[in-house]
Amino acid sequence: MTTTIHISALDGIINVNSLFTFAVFVGLAWSPTDPNSSLVNDPTSPCAAGPSIVENIVSFHVFSFSSFLFSSLIALALKQALRISKTSGSRAHSNHLAEFFVLVNKNSFRDGMLASGVGSVVGSVFLMLALINVVQFKLGTLACGSGDSFAAVVPLVIFVSSALLIYSCIVLYAFFGC
Repeated sequence: MTTTIHISALDGIINVNSLFTFAVFVGLAWSPTDPNSSLVNDPTSPCAAGPSIVENIVSFHVFSFSSFLFSSLIALALKQALRISKTSGSRAHSNHLAEFFVLVNKNSFRDGMLASGVGSVVGSVFLMLALINVVQFKLGTLACGSGDSFAAVVPLVIFVSSALLIYSCIVLYAFFGC
């Protein structure tokens, strides 16, 4: 039973990371200097974003991608370890109960789940930072006090931070409670 729950949790991590990785690729494919963009940044504006913000957009997307990839690879490795251990355990024992028991080091498994969760959280933070920089590029820098920028960034920071706090609490509960 717990093996099925663990595999389902790992599948969930992999699926969510895949969606976020797709979002990162879309973000990297988008060119902030493309004049055909629907919201064109006026470079003559005193609130115009400088080249460092554009560099941060790309950097944060790359950091986010690498964090999601790290998390997904750890989750896939744990899932494979569960399946290999389950298969070898059922071959070693002739009774039917053996296929429900998995011979995986519990501490290593918990550490892997924690590492995968941390990778997802770090990737989400970098993706949020990339989006904040996209907003600054398109609507004006936050330092300038642009109301449109704050209207876009504040809900993003509140919702993403709240979701990450809830996710982190659940991951830590599973880490210490398993």
